[in-house]
Amino acid sequence: MIAKNSAKLNPKYRRKRTPGRTMADVAFDAQKLAFAPISFQAALALRDLGILNALNQAPATDKELARSTGLSLYAVQTLLENACALDLAQKNPQGLYDITKTGWFWLCDPMTRANADFVNDVCYLGMHSLQKSLKTGKPTGLKVFGKWKTVYEGLSKLPAKARKSWFAFDHFYSDIAFPEILPLVFARQPRHIMDIGANTGKWAKKCLQYSPDVQVTLVDLPGQLAVAKKNLKNFGARAHFWPANVLDKKSVLPTGADAVLMSQFLDCFSQEQITDILKKVKKAASASTDIYILEPLWDRQEYTAATYCLNHTSLYFTNIANGNSKMYTFEQMKTCVENAGLTLKETFNGVGRFAYTLLRCGKK
Repeated sequence: MIAKNSAKLNPKYRRKRTPGRTMADVAFDAQKLAFAPISFQAALALRDLGILNALNQAPATDKELARSTGLSLYAVQTLLENACALDLAQKNPQGLYDITKTGWFWLCDPMTRANADFVNDVCYLGMHSLQKSLKTGKPTGLKVFGKWKTVYEGLSKLPAKARKSWFAFDHFYSDIAFPEILPLVFARQPRHIMDIGANTGKWAKKCLQYSPDVQVTLVDLPGQLAVAKKNLKNFGARAHFWPANVLDKKSVLPTGADAVLMSQFLDCFSQEQITDILKKVKKAASASTDIYILEPLWDRQEYTAATYCLNHTSLYFTNIANGNSKMYTFEQMKTCVENAGLTLKETFNGVGRFAYTLLRCGKK
């Protein structure tokens, strides 16, 4: 039953009714939002307490699930009722509970697991202060982990579970584009690549493995480079390390690179900061240096679900990461490039499984 509301909708905001979509459907969508935090925790419990895994093996009764999971019958029944409401499970004609396609995806899909663990372990507790972050431009939710200005300063000190989920989320999306961008970058035969925002050195390692002659200079905060050094110790003198905070106005970037790559790096900054970083890159680049920007631009996505995920990831940047960055559109990133005095020379859309965009830029 839909509760009546005396408030009237301004006629200019009235939308034409979507065929086959009733006001009851609209009201249901609103209730999903109202209970979304509880739904999320219920879905995690169904996954992590073994109920969905048991149903993925074979249909079962609530009593059988209670025995196999070690949970009380009350706990199992309560979770199963919500599993049906969330379309994670259903009761078949034989009276047995069975997993649905959505339930299987929630349980088994690597992307969904990376997203869910990241939201739960990194974002969930802090997100209660989102409105404060939006008003102040500071990542107020980060305080649940420590007293840092940005999450990047505290990555190595995050609780183990949060740190694991943060890197799993980061690497899942960055790594998957590497096989497709490697031939694009190496098509122009760079001898020396500068990797800005190198993190733990995964892109640098791919480059060093791809070409036995290339050298890579990794630029990042000292804490991240300490991990990268361990990961690249087998490549000897071909791997160089340049500790720097690119936001520090006194910091400079090394010269001599034929190509510069920033992979999912610039979305960690505001548009003004991106422009300043690109100005530093321009200063370190030669007239022939190729400057590559790899980003999942939210308006260049093939699927609505991808846009949805990227828009929500922007709120992680607002509340947890740094308070002032987001996932950008093509035009927003292009504007930063142009404001830095660089020229966009080539655009590769739909790179990788998750539709990244690779921008090749250079000096005018």
